[in-house]
Amino acid sequence: MDATKGMFCDENDLVNPLSSIGMQVSCILVVSHFFNVVLRTVGQPGPISQILAGLVLGPMSHVDYIKKTFFPTSSINYYEVVSFFCRILFMFLFGLEMNPQYAMRNLRLVSLVACGGALAGAIFGLSVSFYLYQEFDTNNGPMFYFCVIIMLVVSYTSSPMVIRLASELRFAASDVGRIAVAAALITEMSVLLCFSVTINWRREFYLLRSLTCIIITSMVCFTNKYLAIWLNKRNRNQKYLMACELLLILFLLLVSSMIVEICGYNSIINCFIIGLLFPKEGKSARTLLHKLGYSIYNFALPVYFGYMGLQCDLIFIFKRLDSIANMAILILLSIGGKLSGTLIVCRYLGIPTSEAIFLGFLLNTRGYADVLLFGAAAKSVITFSTEAYNVLLVSIVLNTIISGMIVAFLARGEERMFANNHTAIEPQNLDDELRILACVYDPRQLSAILATVLAIHGSRASPSTTYLMHLIELVKKIKSNLLFHEEESADISDDEDYGGNDVVEINNALDVFTADTKILVHQRREVSPFPSLYEDICNDAEDLQVSIILLPFHKHQRIDGKLECGKEGIRKTNQKVLRYAPCSVGVIVERGLSKVPGFSSLVTSETIKNVATLFFGGSDDREALAWSLRISKSPRVNLTIVRFLLNSSLSESEKIKSGESDDNEILMSLSGEETASAIDNAYMVDFYNRYVASGQIGYMEKFVNNGAQTVECLKEIGDLYSLFIVGKGGRGHCSLTIGMSDWEECPELGTVGDVLASSDFEIHGSVLVVQQHKSAKKGLVND
Repeated sequence: MDATKGMFCDENDLVNPLSSIGMQVSCILVVSHFFNVVLRTVGQPGPISQILAGLVLGPMSHVDYIKKTFFPTSSINYYEVVSFFCRILFMFLFGLEMNPQYAMRNLRLVSLVACGGALAGAIFGLSVSFYLYQEFDTNNGPMFYFCVIIMLVVSYTSSPMVIRLASELRFAASDVGRIAVAAALITEMSVLLCFSVTINWRREFYLLRSLTCIIITSMVCFTNKYLAIWLNKRNRNQKYLMACELLLILFLLLVSSMIVEICGYNSIINCFIIGLLFPKEGKSARTLLHKLGYSIYNFALPVYFGYMGLQCDLIFIFKRLDSIANMAILILLSIGGKLSGTLIVCRYLGIPTSEAIFLGFLLNTRGYADVLLFGAAAKSVITFSTEAYNVLLVSIVLNTIISGMIVAFLARGEERMFANNHTAIEPQNLDDELRILACVYDPRQLSAILATVLAIHGSRASPSTTYLMHLIELVKKIKSNLLFHEEESADISDDEDYGGNDVVEINNALDVFTADTKILVHQRREVSPFPSLYEDICNDAEDLQVSIILLPFHKHQRIDGKLECGKEGIRKTNQKVLRYAPCSVGVIVERGLSKVPGFSSLVTSETIKNVATLFFGGSDDREALAWSLRISKSPRVNLTIVRFLLNSSLSESEKIKSGESDDNEILMSLSGEETASAIDNAYMVDFYNRYVASGQIGYMEKFVNNGAQTVECLKEIGDLYSLFIVGKGGRGHCSLTIGMSDWEECPELGTVGDVLASSDFEIHGSVLVVQQHKSAKKGLVND
């Protein structure tokens, strides 16, 4: 009874600190939600609304009665404990979510962007620190430490704020967004490290404390590696880790963070490194992302941003003109430093001015760690006056609000800045990153998808990132009035119950694939009814800025080799995606179970697979050829280009070898009909000279008169290859395929793809039908 009573009040405080924290958090969440609803209509993101909510509530917290009732002195320690837990969790989550591959490939670029803004901010901060030292009458501490604190505060960038702005404004997958996130993390870690060294270097056992932090962090990272492997192997039939297993991982994180804090260093760096080095594959990472993501993004971060504004005392600031002037100086210098430094570096790197201005304002956003900087400094080396503390705090908050609003305005007005410039594979270079969104409905479609992913990841010279989306049909359950209430309740399930055993099988298959190939596949899931499922696919493809969507065919192969139709909703979804996709699309028809081992066996076999790319001409066939070039770099793939030409045409290889071919030449035509366009000819000439002549890729030509002969040629080579790659169409009225449309079983695959995927056509290789993105195909409509 006494313990229960102590939860709400004690002898000294009218309201217990724990209860006051709960009420403050509730107020911040409610008011921030109201601001979010209002400001979202003008394009402002959530973090700005949350800071404004705290800023509005701030003056109330300084009223004597309210402060005594809801902000008791004894609650300060509770605030620090709660903020400590939240801080280590979301920095660990950021490290776990971050993909370091982009930053490693572009280390020079992101480092220069980070250093440019930070160094300029440090110079601006140093220039004003001597003036502020006199203005704030801060004579209780050395000027050196005060100048260092001002320099670090002006140089700092809040990575949580940048990450949330990039996510909510939907530019996280763009090049500008990824540069900003990487640069923000580099800046934040560097500033915190400099701060920790500055306040600790004069302490006793400084080197021993530093070595202890390094050893503890290394030990936890090493332990997590083998702990995650062990936990992933336990209970394979479960979707996620058990609560006790999850708590074990978080306990190690908590203990290491506490040791680092006791040693005098900030645990933000420690938590981020542990999250960054945590194994990204398997059930452990999947559980942490799922369990921490919702609570952090929907609870911890709104309170984190809101509490920044809650601490501000605007009434105190606006009572004095000199305080307003000092605050304005800090804000202007901060914005000027970040903008000037970023502009200079971006000009040197050749980044457009509009993107440089956007990066400058984005990297000027601040966060709660700024408060920790001068808060920790006040406890260690210097004492800030009330005026100094409020000026610094209000300048940080207003600086973040101003920069955040400008970022939101620029993001809405410069949508072309974040547009996906790689919506097709053909225009890209081999060293450009290829992003793939692969979709599956059930586990049996996974083998062909994983084989394709393995082939495309075959060369390190061609970087690629793959997202696997599990598509689950949302079925509307019909409840009978005759059912009892308990039976009705049993039918109601949340989003986690959708997918059933398929989710476990897909997870296990991906875990095994990642363990064997060391290829990380990012998992996603969409639960939606079939009529609107294509919208989710297209929207995710646009957000992730992928170059191609891989879809499974709506038919699956039986043991006897025949193709059997699956759900009609899958076919309609594929048709809509092919029509409205914001990028290229590939449809995979898995075959080859009877005689020749199919392409899907590439995952479990070390044997080399023969792959044929069929080229008739047109944009889709060129896209298929560009895709084929990527997988040809895999040591497990032996690629052959099969080009179909009219029987009366001169052999293309003879023309190339004899030097008669010209990039602007139009091939000979028959009866006035153009057999290949100038673009196709130029593309094939360049392709032949680069890859065929050097022996990297095989090449053959088939001469036919009509579609019937084309079908016969396809039957001849049907047993020779494990995979056939062909464009959907885009070749117009072509004599090579005349008469083939009589099959007309699945016209969404195009003329040749329809024949290869037909149940009556006897080939023993899988088929990949590729459609190149046309820029005119934009927008979603309801069919």
